[in-house]
Amino acid sequence: MTNLVNLRYKSDIIGALASTLCFVHCLATPFFFVAQAGLAIGETLHPWWWGTLDILFLAIAFFAVYWSTKNTSKPRIKYTFWVLWMLLGMIVFNEKLEIAHLAEEVIYLPTLGLISLHFYNRRYCRCEDDNCCADK
Repeated sequence: MTNLVNLRYKSDIIGALASTLCFVHCLATPFFFVAQAGLAIGETLHPWWWGTLDILFLAIAFFAVYWSTKNTSKPRIKYTFWVLWMLLGMIVFNEKLEIAHLAEEVIYLPTLGLISLHFYNRRYCRCEDDNCCADK
């Protein structure tokens, strides 16, 4: 139980780290495709595990957002976290299912928003005890 409580209070660090790794993953993808172009003639352009990183980062971000919203002192921050996470999720699933054509750079907006919001929340919106904002 102690580990779960410890993760709960480090959710902004985990969220910022996961969002940063997601951002780096998104930045590296075009370079990865160029490097693979010469090697993968007639095969898929990227290994299966590269595409699953999107889902992994989205799942980690979900839990980080969940715990951060449980521990924030500002209600607007809670909604902003969820809006950014849902936007990121829609963009990732749109990319996987190829529903609509979006510029590749669109994914950077919610990712950078989540990174910034986790840092902001960690600095300015933390609850000092378990009663300040839980279940309000």
